[in-house]
Amino acid sequence: MSGAFQFADEGPAIRNLSGIDWSLLAATLLLALAGLATVHSASAEMPVDYLPRQALWVGLGLAVMAGMALVHHRTILDLAFPAYLGGLALLAAVLVIGTVRGGARSWLGIGGLGLQPSELAKLTTALWLATYLADVNRRHAGAKEIFTAGAIVAAPMALIALQPDLGSAAMFVPLLGGMLLVAGVRWRVVVAGAVAVLVLGAGLWFFGLQDYQRQRVHTFLNPSSDPLGAGYQVQQSKIAVGSGGLAGKGYQQGTQSQLRFLPARHTDFVFAVLAEEWGYLGTLAALGLYAVWIVNALRIGLRARERESVLLIAGLVSLFAFHVVYNTAMVVGLVPITGIPLPFLSYGGSFTLLNFGITGLILGIDARRYVNA
Repeated sequence: MSGAFQFADEGPAIRNLSGIDWSLLAATLLLALAGLATVHSASAEMPVDYLPRQALWVGLGLAVMAGMALVHHRTILDLAFPAYLGGLALLAAVLVIGTVRGGARSWLGIGGLGLQPSELAKLTTALWLATYLADVNRRHAGAKEIFTAGAIVAAPMALIALQPDLGSAAMFVPLLGGMLLVAGVRWRVVVAGAVAVLVLGAGLWFFGLQDYQRQRVHTFLNPSSDPLGAGYQVQQSKIAVGSGGLAGKGYQQGTQSQLRFLPARHTDFVFAVLAEEWGYLGTLAALGLYAVWIVNALRIGLRARERESVLLIAGLVSLFAFHVVYNTAMVVGLVPITGIPLPFLSYGGSFTLLNFGITGLILGIDARRYVNA
C-alpha cells in the first residue's frame, strides 16, 4: 500500500483511541493554551493584540496535526525526496521574491499572511535524511554516508544563511546530530566533526557574520558594555525573569512586558513574560510540560518498528529539544541572542504549524506500531 494515501485501511490503528499517546497529546494542548494566554498578555500593550492571529494558527495547527496523524507515515516518507526538493525551491524563491522582516529576507507573502519556508524545510530535510540514513546497512555510518548526510543538511542551511538567518540555519545541526548518533557513528568521527565545527565557526566569525551579529556575541560576553543598545534586550529579559520570584506578579501584571520595556516579548522572549507573571513555579510547570513532550516522543521512537521512523523521531526530537534549551537559555543570558522561538509558546504561524505537524507525525507513527504496513 506504499505510495498512496491510506486512511480507511488503517482503521484499527486510528479508531482505537488506546493507541494514542495521551501524555504527548495533552502536553501539546496545554503548551498551546499557555502560549495563547502568554501571547495575549505580552501583546496587551502593543498596537495589535496577537491573540486572534495566534488562535488562528493554533486552529490550523490542530488540523495539520490531525492530518499528519491520519496519513500513513509511509506515504509521507515515500514523498520525502520531492518534498525536500520543494523545500529547497521555496528557500531559493524567498531570496528573490521574499519579504524582509527583522533584517532577513525570510518570508513569502500569501495574502495577508506570511510563510517562512525555513520552518517547512526543517521537516522536509528530516524526512529525506531519515530515508537516506535508513538505507545504510552497516553498524556504523561510513565517511561517504556522513558526508552525504551533511550535504543534505548543508543545502537548506546555506540558503537560509543567505537570507541571512543564521539562527534558523543553525537549527539543522541538532537535527543532523540526532540522526547520525542513532544511525551509528564512531567516536573518532565525532571528534573530527567537533574539530571541523570549530574551524568552520572561526571562519564564520571572521568572514560570515555581519557586524550586528558579532555585536550580539560581544554583548553576550559582556552585557553591561552596551546596556542601552545591543545589551538592552538581554538585560530587560533577565530583569523580567528575576523579578518573577517564586509565584510571579500575576497575569498581565508584569512591569517589563506591560510597560513595554521588554522587546520581542510575544516572540523570542515570550518565556521571560511567562517567568515574570508566573514566577519559578510557572516556568517549572512549562519546562515540565516540555519534558513530558520530549520523554514521550523519545519513548515512541524507542518502540517504533521501522528504522526510518526511529531515525526521523530522533532528528525531530533533537530539533524540538534544542529550540527549548536554546530559547530558555537565551532569555537568561546564557547564550547569544538569536531569533530562536519557543515551541507552542512563541507567536508565529510557520513555526506553530511545524510543531503541530511534528507532533501529529510522531503520534501517527506510534498509533500504527502494531499494524503491518
